[in-house]
Amino acid sequence: MSSSTLEQVTPADGGAAPAGRRPLTGPPRKGGGTGRRIFRSSIALILLATVWELAPRLGLVDRTFLPEFSVVIGALVDLAVNGQLWQHVSASVGRALQGFAIAVIVAIPLGVLIGWYRPVAQYLNPVLELFRNTAALALLPVFVLILGIGETSKVALVVYACTFPILLNTISGVRTVDPLLIKSARSLGLSPFRLFQKVVLPASLPTIFTGLRLSAAASILVLIAAEMVGAQSGLGYLIMASQLNFQIPNMYAGIVSIALVGLVFNAVLVLLERRFSSWRPAGDS
Repeated sequence: MSSSTLEQVTPADGGAAPAGRRPLTGPPRKGGGTGRRIFRSSIALILLATVWELAPRLGLVDRTFLPEFSVVIGALVDLAVNGQLWQHVSASVGRALQGFAIAVIVAIPLGVLIGWYRPVAQYLNPVLELFRNTAALALLPVFVLILGIGETSKVALVVYACTFPILLNTISGVRTVDPLLIKSARSLGLSPFRLFQKVVLPASLPTIFTGLRLSAAASILVLIAAEMVGAQSGLGYLIMASQLNFQIPNMYAGIVSIALVGLVFNAVLVLLERRFSSWRPAGDS
């Protein structure tokens, strides 16, 4: 083969690319795709902040009751600098995490039992349906009367609000495992424990994590309402005290803080889901 023929061979033909030349195609750059995704997901937030900033300035709303977004961010920074924000955030997050952790410890094993063993479901379903349709905030006076106005009643209310989303999604996840997977595992001679460990639990994880994310949001919302009723610290207390003292920027700063805490909770759960579901294809996570 002559040298002129060798120069015409390309990587697609199985040969190496000639020296000094770049291949016509290459792997897509991940950085650009990630940047575009972040930009697209931020457009709605940027528009919301812009509308919030312009509406009071243009006189569309009274800035006394809805100050500019920049003013709210300034109040948020001031609360962070003087330490009040961290005091209230740590109080709320501590209560929410305690209640959420107890709900996870109780609801996931109970959901597995109900989903895997039909007799257990027949006994417990009537009670679960009764309490599932009772709003957590409707029971707030009951928790206060029985457990007092201190920390115990607030944590117990969070446990109640978080339990049912986790429980119901765990039951659904266990019951909707592909029967073909279970039959295949049994045909390989797996014991019931190994069957549950290797097949049922991994297949149920996406649905269980959906319940965890719903419960994380519920824990914050219910706790804020409880702190508004009776508390001396927490974001709910901050919002209510700021409204009563007509410190409107501080009130909105507390509301923004709740949204940020919720985003952090959700992001942590998404990372955990990806960690425990690493066996799944990237497009399914």
